[in-house]
Amino acid sequence: MGIGPDSAVTLLITMGDNPERLNTEASFAGLCRVSPVEYPSGRRRTRRLNYGGDRQANAALHRIVFTRLRHDPRTQAYYERRTQEGKTRREIIRCLKRYAAREVFNLVRPVSSIPAL
Repeated sequence: MGIGPDSAVTLLITMGDNPERLNTEASFAGLCRVSPVEYPSGRRRTRRLNYGGDRQANAALHRIVFTRLRHDPRTQAYYERRTQEGKTRREIIRCLKRYAAREVFNLVRPVSSIPAL
């Protein structure tokens, strides 16, 4: 839900002609600029999004997340639960983008080839 044709094409272009080079969903998340990077500030340790990678893929994931926030009851419940836990809107969006990247990677991940008999 929430993945339209424009977002799908953008994410497929990001994966490229050789999706086998992306071994894990973490590598795809890094390529889409949604892998968290820790940065400490005094006693506070927090995370921010990675500034490297493909901006268009990040924008596609952003559209997916906001479409889901408007229409998907599970995403809305997740947002409310995380808000009750004290997370900020920005942190929740970051988590949702990572989750969306994981889903897209698992949908497009190349299946290991079956050997010929």
